[in-house]
Amino acid sequence: MTTTITAPAAPEAPARTRHPLRTEALRGFPPLAGAAVLLLLGALLPASADTWQGDWAKTAAQLHNALVVALPFAAAAGCWQGGRERRRRTEELWGTAVRAPLTRLLASALPVALWVAVGYLLAVALTTLTTWPYVRGDDPHLGLVPGDTAALMAAALLGHVVGRAARTPLAAPLLGVAGYAGLGTAVYQDAVSPLNPAVPAVDGFWPVWWQPLAMAAWTLGLAFALTLAYAARRRATALVPLAAALAAALLLSTGSGPWRPDPLARRQVCDTTTTPAVCVNARYSGMLPQVRAALSGVTGKLHGVHGLPARWSNRGTDPRADEAALPMLTPFGRYVVRGRLTQPDQYAWEAVAALSGRGDCENQPALVQLADEAVQAYLAPSPSQGHFDTLAAKGDAAARAHLRESLAARAKLAGMDDQRRRTWLSAYFAARADCDAEGVPSL
Repeated sequence: MTTTITAPAAPEAPARTRHPLRTEALRGFPPLAGAAVLLLLGALLPASADTWQGDWAKTAAQLHNALVVALPFAAAAGCWQGGRERRRRTEELWGTAVRAPLTRLLASALPVALWVAVGYLLAVALTTLTTWPYVRGDDPHLGLVPGDTAALMAAALLGHVVGRAARTPLAAPLLGVAGYAGLGTAVYQDAVSPLNPAVPAVDGFWPVWWQPLAMAAWTLGLAFALTLAYAARRRATALVPLAAALAAALLLSTGSGPWRPDPLARRQVCDTTTTPAVCVNARYSGMLPQVRAALSGVTGKLHGVHGLPARWSNRGTDPRADEAALPMLTPFGRYVVRGRLTQPDQYAWEAVAALSGRGDCENQPALVQLADEAVQAYLAPSPSQGHFDTLAAKGDAAARAHLRESLAARAKLAGMDDQRRRTWLSAYFAARADCDAEGVPSL
C-alpha cells in the first residue's frame, strides 16, 4: 500500500488593506468637485480671452480674480461633503467607529480639498499653455498661485466643518452665496482687504516672495484651527494653527506691504532708428516690431523734419517734456488681440493725433485747426475720415464751408515738394511745442 504525503498548503498572504484616505480620494464626490472647479474656471476665463491671451500679467490677474467665485464654490463643495453622513442617515453608525472624530473628519474633508486644488492647478496649467504662443514679452507670473491654491483648500476645509455642524440641507448653497457676498464686500473694506485672498490684483504690482506663504498660513491656519476646535479631543490644540494664522495676518497687514511694483512696468524698450524714436512698455517688448511697422509710414514722412519730440512713449502716464504719448497697447482686446496689432491704421492715426496735439494747447484759432487736420491727413489719415467728410458735406453751411477749407489745406500740404514740406512741418511742430498759434504757418 502506497502512502501519499501531501505538502502543507502555503499560508495565504494577508489581504492588502487600502488606506481610507485613498478610497475617499478616488471615489464619490471629491473627484467631481475638482472637475467642477476646472469647468467653472473654464466657463469664466474664455469669455474674456481677448483681454488676457498674450499678456502674462493679465493672465495671472484673471486667474487670481476668479477666486471671488471659486472660493465660495470650494466652500460649498466642502459643505456638501460634510453633510454626507447626515444625508445617508449613517451618523450614529459612524459614531460607533473605532477611529477618532478628527480622523474621520479629515479622511472625508482632505480629498475634497486636494481635488479642488488639483482642479485649480489644471486650470492654471491650461491657461498658461493658451497664453504662451501669443506672448510678446515679460515672463510668467506665478507668484500668486501657491497662496491661491492654499486658500481654495482652506475654503473646502472650512466648508466641510460647516456642513457637519449645520443641520439644514441648504447649508451648501447658502454658504456659497454668503461667501460670495462676503468676499465681494471685503474688497471695499481697507481694514480687511489685505487679508482677503480674493482681493483683485492691481496691474503693475506683484507679491513679494513671502506674500503667498503668509496668505497660505493665514487661510490654512484658520481652517485647521476651526477643524481642531470642532473635532479634536483636546480642543486647546486649535490654538497652534490659530496663532500661526494671526501671525500671518499681522505680517500681511503691517509693514511696507506685501506688494511691489513690477519693474518692467516702468521700463521702455525703444527703436531709435526712426524719428521720433518708437518706445513701448518693456512688458510688451515683442510688440515693438509691429508698432514700428504701423508707424513706418509716419516716420518716413517725418524724415528730416525738425522740432519733433524725441520719442513716442508707452508709459501709461503723461508723457515727459520730450515725448509724445503712444496709444496704449493695453487693455488687450482693442488694438492687440493674441499678440497681434489688429488696427494699425487707426493706431497710426491716434499716434499722429498725439504728436500734432502735443502741448495741451487751448483756444486755438481756426487756422491752427486747419493745419492740424492737414498734418494728420498727410501723415496718417483717419480710417473714418471719409465718413466724417460725408457727414460734413451733408451738414449746414458752416460745416460745408469748413470742409472746403480743410480739403484745400490738405491738398496744398500734400502737393508741396519734399523740401518745402519739411520746412513747413518743422515750423509747424516748433510752434505746436510752444503753443504758439501765431507761429503755425498757414496753408
